[in-house]
Amino acid sequence: QVQLVESGGGLVQAGGSLKLSCTASGRISNINAMRWYRQAPRNQRELVAEITSAGRLNYADSVKGRFTISTDNDKNTAYLQMNSLKLEDTAVYYCNADIVLTTGPQTFRYWGQGTQVTVSS
Repeated sequence: QVQLVESGGGLVQAGGSLKLSCTASGRISNINAMRWYRQAPRNQRELVAEITSAGRLNYADSVKGRFTISTDNDKNTAYLQMNSLKLEDTAVYYCNADIVLTTGPQTFRYWGQGTQVTVSS
């Protein structure tokens, strides 16, 4: 009923920048929140950034001041601008969204398939 598709991952040198995109499509009535998670090999998946429909922002301490989450509500798209990338930012980045379907009113949480970000020295 809903798909989240991420894009924008790739290989970048330390200190560089990347911008990830996540677009939701399907029977969407409202998106209450969108998030970016990441998972590095042998690590647990961790929350990187969150933005709610009310405009509240939340960032992991490790990315504060370097990453910025934003949304384009007309396009049902969330972005993650990543600057000053570090080796430890290497991970698969996943998009996550809390969505109310047109069949409403319950909210469901959906995940994207992930996009690889690799930071090299």
